[in-house]
Amino acid sequence: MRIVVLGGGVVGVTTAYQLQRDGHEVVILERNGLTAAGTSWGNSGMVAPGHSFVWSSPKAPMILLKSLFRKDQPLSFRYSNDPRLYAWLALFLKECTATKARSNTLIKHRLATYSQDVLKRVLAEEAIDYDRDDRGILYFYRTQESLDRGVEHKKMLESVGQTIAVLDRSGVLALDPSLASGSGEIAGGVYCPTDETGDPAKFTRALAQKIVQRGGEIHTGVIITGLEVSHDTVTKVITDRGRFEGDVYVLALGSESPLLARKIGLNLPIYPVKGYSLTIPIGDSPSPPTIASIDEKHRVAISRFGDRIRVTATAEFAGYDTSHKPSDFIFLNRVVQDLYPVGAEYDQAQMWAGLRPMTPTNLPLFGRRHLSNFFLNCGHGHIGWTMSHGSARIIADLIAGRAPEIPMEGLVAGSLS
Repeated sequence: MRIVVLGGGVVGVTTAYQLQRDGHEVVILERNGLTAAGTSWGNSGMVAPGHSFVWSSPKAPMILLKSLFRKDQPLSFRYSNDPRLYAWLALFLKECTATKARSNTLIKHRLATYSQDVLKRVLAEEAIDYDRDDRGILYFYRTQESLDRGVEHKKMLESVGQTIAVLDRSGVLALDPSLASGSGEIAGGVYCPTDETGDPAKFTRALAQKIVQRGGEIHTGVIITGLEVSHDTVTKVITDRGRFEGDVYVLALGSESPLLARKIGLNLPIYPVKGYSLTIPIGDSPSPPTIASIDEKHRVAISRFGDRIRVTATAEFAGYDTSHKPSDFIFLNRVVQDLYPVGAEYDQAQMWAGLRPMTPTNLPLFGRRHLSNFFLNCGHGHIGWTMSHGSARIIADLIAGRAPEIPMEGLVAGSLS
């Protein structure tokens, strides 16, 4: 079949790759001038099943309330005139119970773990250089009390197979000696040795090149304006560069997905949540980070991509605004420089802001709704890189009429229209 994938980020490109492996003719439509130029460019680069906890937790409502008055909250809410935000928040708050948070987290971990397995299969077949580091991720805590809570929290994932190791301060410094040069207090951490990191944009572009080499089409700089529908079938994608036809269509537009879906009467519970990142050259710095880590107090993630480090944080409800200014990065700069004072050339940092496509459950949307040849693969939230590979394989299996390799309970919902 000829399958048109709408979106050239990591989710869209991995989907096209898996479909091409199944023998399909694939076409990718991407609005930016390059693949992986949006959210897939500036994220933390962590492939982290150990980071599968959903944001819709019992603590989230109070965090959102505090964020109206304080700027140091991991979730940041500001008043908006967008009614879709409040509709989404109502659904999000319904998920913020202990029972639902646990259930959604375990489902998310199931998908994340499977996705990492699929990534490893791809790497066994393809030579792709993307600054991969498979030495694990360190989740560290500033106080003994927060460490104890963090360990208890991580045991939820350990109960379903996540490998963890609890470290005291000396264990943390042994794992990453560069933290010894910092001024930040560290009581200990939880080390997930099977988590990993790598530059998602570099990976996505290398995979896209392989798709083209094998006969696939990638059209960049294409603005999708609508879909032509006849009865229960999508017949064409309408763009500013003409019309594209296929037998099957896959929606993988990230935060843009609900905007297009509404044009065909499909209401997707996806809302953009803005995140910020710094990409900083290491240069001749004597003590850069040696392993990826997350500062659990400040919710700041630090990854190393070869001769660069990526620092990410913040979840801000700002609609589709991706603008940023230097003052937006003061907090990020302070945290990373306190931890690694001689770790990078901080005056050379590249600033970026992008949108995470969040669902109220923090789980992506898969499969068909009311159209027979239109499949969803969107809503991957803050760990889309982690979940992309498994999601791509799931969609390929669903299109082929095969049962996916993992249980889909909790992952394929009923109609959302």
